[in-house]
Amino acid sequence: ALAKRAVVSATLILGLLSSQLSVDWLARPLEASFPINSRPISGACYVMVLGSAHADIAAASAVQSLSAVALARLSEGIRQLALGQDCQLLVSGWSGELTAFAHAQMMAKAAVELGVDSQRIVQLPLARDTVEEALYAKEIIGDRPLRLVTSADHMPRAMAIFTTHGLAASPAPTDFRARPDFWWRLNADNLLTSQRAIHEYIGRLWFWMTQE
Repeated sequence: ALAKRAVVSATLILGLLSSQLSVDWLARPLEASFPINSRPISGACYVMVLGSAHADIAAASAVQSLSAVALARLSEGIRQLALGQDCQLLVSGWSGELTAFAHAQMMAKAAVELGVDSQRIVQLPLARDTVEEALYAKEIIGDRPLRLVTSADHMPRAMAIFTTHGLAASPAPTDFRARPDFWWRLNADNLLTSQRAIHEYIGRLWFWMTQE
């Protein structure tokens, strides 16, 4: 009887997390925290694109090697560059254990493929998470303003981390996933969106708990 109740409960939870209701409850509030940023950037500026993931694919270009999340973030970063003059693009991310190249290096290669001058790109290849991205960025940027690009659901936590470490970040969210759909429709996209939202809530809780 206990096993049957566990199976039924797990099925109901899986169904709920795969529904539009879960997306509306979990992901939409995160993604609504900051609006799309299309404000012009005046003076010298920095645009920082937070890392995601890539794969070593034989004969693939750097753009093709990026994950969908990484490509969405990089595309927005390049759009932000066009909103200012003399801007530098900061890309970050370490190599991890599954890839030969640091993620920052792959992002830089992809940016060049998409038309960005390599002289305008700064790589932060040692950053392993958002906290380290903020710390390495602080060494380069100091208290000068930057345009921060990351996924919309990740932006609240990223802004909290960057602000805590004294960076004057202006949010530029992208990679929006909480899109309108029928409430009764169950699909894997909704499940992934719910999973990402739960990951962010846990990450925010952990960040707050570890602050002095």
